Amino acid sequence: MREHTRQRHDVRHQAPTRQLGRGYRYFRDELEGGLRVATVEAPHLHTAMLAAYVRVGSRHESAATNGVSHFLEHMFFRGSARYPDTVRMNALVEAAGGNLNGITTRDHCYYYTPIHPAHLGVGIAVLGDMLTRPRLARMEVEREIILEELLDEVDERGRDIDVENLSKVELFGAHPLALKIAGTPKSVRALTRRELRAHLYRHYVRGNLVFAASGQVRREEVLELVDKAFSELPAGPLSAGEPAPMAKEGPAFRFVEHDEAQTEFRLSFRTVPEQHEDFPALQLIRRVLDDGLSSRLPFHVVERKGLAYSVHASIEAFDDVGLFEVDAASAPSKAAAVVEEICRTLGELCVRKVGARELEHAKRRHRILLEFAQDSTGELAGWFGGTELFRPPESFEQRCRLIEAQSAEKLREVARRTFRRDNLTSVAVGQKRGVRRLEAAVTRAASLP
Repeated sequence: MREHTRQRHDVRHQAPTRQLGRGYRYFRDELEGGLRVATVEAPHLHTAMLAAYVRVGSRHESAATNGVSHFLEHMFFRGSARYPDTVRMNALVEAAGGNLNGITTRDHCYYYTPIHPAHLGVGIAVLGDMLTRPRLARMEVEREIILEELLDEVDERGRDIDVENLSKVELFGAHPLALKIAGTPKSVRALTRRELRAHLYRHYVRGNLVFAASGQVRREEVLELVDKAFSELPAGPLSAGEPAPMAKEGPAFRFVEHDEAQTEFRLSFRTVPEQHEDFPALQLIRRVLDDGLSSRLPFHVVERKGLAYSVHASIEAFDDVGLFEVDAASAPSKAAAVVEEICRTLGELCVRKVGARELEHAKRRHRILLEFAQDSTGELAGWFGGTELFRPPESFEQRCRLIEAQSAEKLREVARRTFRRDNLTSVAVGQKRGVRRLEAAVTRAASLP
């Protein structure tokens, strides 16, 4: 086993902090070659979470290799050099209280398992061997599984009917951010073992991976186990994606006909990334709009007017661009009215300040849910480990202070910059009935500045 490079720890280590009254300590260390380790010691918890975050996803692919990140994610679970039998590999982790899983997104992948604190070595050893010495076995079987998975996103004619995929194409055009995470049937069928290996060797490197351990763990034990388990991980730099393209001028509307009882649609607005000074205000705006039945969108669209069963607002943040999205589904005849009511609700935030009581309610909810997150080993690992892929993570206390500093006037300013008519992109999937009214509601967006 190599020795940890302690001098790097001294330079890059962030001092442990105690946040919001919860007894945990956070450490950030860098091992030889740039492998980062985020450890969150929370001795009062009775479980642990292990997660490896890698900065690679569909954003780092081309049209020809689209889906290779997701394909590789699947292949890691087909066994490794030390654990060639995938059933035994999974059984070993499950016997330690774990459950191996992996997720691919547009800009990163992560592999994780809960684990009993007494068996950290088992989980870390398996994750390390999976990601550094995969067998890449039974590729054709896995290819068929992925092709079946892709059927969830298309209709019987093979047309994409997934609003997530459709909205990204409308927003980003030919940019890799518009590529489907799992790829297309054509690209998945064409991928070769050589391309999977090339992708592995390029992106699964020390400078592009963060390992996180949270819960009832000890920093020194975690560092020792990670250093050993990832000893085969080659050196290499951080993966950089192509910068996001300039925003297109809207409003834009795209409709895909699909014979379903409801019309499903999404309104998207380009906005700032997470590290931008406007982002805390955006978080509060999202809570004002959609954070329980007392918030504005559920109240106006669902409870007061009965236009839809549900409506949701969310923020998706990449390292260089953000998206504020509102999703809903309704009867085709009501879709236009739903869009009009959503735009009216958003437009109201642009002209009237949020009241003091409503603003304090949103801040209180944010603070409480951050406190809840400190009882979740998964939330702790994601906050400190996942964020580290893109920027140094702030503490929960620092994020709370940013939220508390937001004023009603700041929320109105950010709303006006975000919810503009020329910044609106919408996609819809459903019956043709009512589509002309729906398109008119989007292109008018009369309530938006």
